[in-house]
Parts: sequence; C-alpha cells; structure tokens
Amino acid sequence: MRHLFLFFSLGLAFAFGGCSKETAKETQPSAQTTTQTPATTPDTSKATPPAAQPTTPPATTPAPSDGKEVAVIKTTEGEMVVEFWPDVAPKTVENFKKLSKEGFYNGTAFHRIIKGFMIQGGCPNSKVGATGTPGTGGPGYNIKAEFNNKSHQRGVLSMARSAHPDSAGSQFFICDGDASFLDNKYTAFGKLIKGDDVLTKIANTPVTGKNGENSSPTKRVEIESVTIVPASSIK
Repeated sequence: MRHLFLFFSLGLAFAFGGCSKETAKETQPSAQTTTQTPATTPDTSKATPPAAQPTTPPATTPAPSDGKEVAVIKTTEGEMVVEFWPDVAPKTVENFKKLSKEGFYNGTAFHRIIKGFMIQGGCPNSKVGATGTPGTGGPGYNIKAEFNNKSHQRGVLSMARSAHPDSAGSQFFICDGDASFLDNKYTAFGKLIKGDDVLTKIANTPVTGKNGENSSPTKRVEIESVTIVPASSIK
C-alpha cells in the first residue's frame, strides 16, 4: 500500500505552485488509494381556561421530522455538528453516513492539522494500535468524485483524496479558513453548524514537521464517535 502525499510533497505542479511552503494554499488534502479497485421558530398560542373538571391529558405528539440528518462528531476537544449537502453530493453523503453508522470513524484521530487551512481525519491507521501510517488508510474502496460549486470556506466538510479525482474513501477534512482554491477539485458535501469553537481549538493544536510540512499534531486529537441523528434533535 503506497503512502500518499500532498501534490506538492510529490513535487507535482499545480495552479498555485508558486506559493510559499509556509502557507495553507500550498498544500491540498490527501487520502489513501487502496490497493484494491478501486435552526427554531417560536410558536405562540392563546392560553385556554382551565377545565371545570379533571380531564385526561392529551397524548404528546412528537414534532414531525423533515427527514434531514446531521452528524455529531464527538472529539476529545468537544463536539462539532455538521449538516449535509445531498443536493450536490448525494453519494458522498451516503458514504459518510454509512461509515459513521458502522462505527468506522470511532477511535480515529485528526492526523493532519494546518491552522488557517483545515483539519483532516478519518483514516483507520490513526487508531491506537494500528500498524499502518496515518493518512494512508481507507475503507477498502474508493468513491467517485462529486465536484460541485459549493465553496471551500471555513467550516465546510469535504473529502480528502490523492491525485486521482476518484480516490476518496473515508478521509475527510473541515476547512479552518478560506480554501476556495480547492473549489471544483474536492468534493464539498456539508458544513459545520455547531462547534466552531471546537474547530478553532483543534486547529490550534501544536504540530510538528512531517513530509515537508508542519501538520503532524504533537498531541492526539481523537474522534471518539461520529453519530448520525435527526437534525430536529439538535438544539
């Protein structure tokens, strides 16, 4: 299984190749290609007078669900909640939900952090006891890219990949700033709606150098769980 680096780590030219290696725009999220084939509106109503005699309380009717789901990403630094964009990336959203429901992300970590750019996680090799190199693992398959016009701004959830467009699998990243240079090159499929302070906290994690960039966390930031819940359950 080959280790995948950033495009610039590989020495490949890109449109913004003249940027300094200290800047976020010089690097791109990367992922492993495996060896196989690949919010609340208040409701007011008039109070009714008390009943003259005891009555049976009406049964509580749960609020109707619109079917929308969100992901609650619980980390050692706190919780983040992301909404999905199935209108522009349906298969990618479906894949992320599937892996989350299977517990695939539980126990993984944010293995690559670049403040002002993004935090990247979702690699099974980042689990405690895993023998593979963090950043080189996946679910054992790849998914087809669904590039779209959603801009990579702070809080946007997107899929990491290697040089091939259709090489994403499980690894994802959350933007920590304007990363619009990735637009139409990476599959954006959701956005942070809660936990911006947690994103900041994770992005501020001290890092050290690896593969030519300072992005390896000096302390473990674990993804304890990723849970898919009804959007209506989030307050």
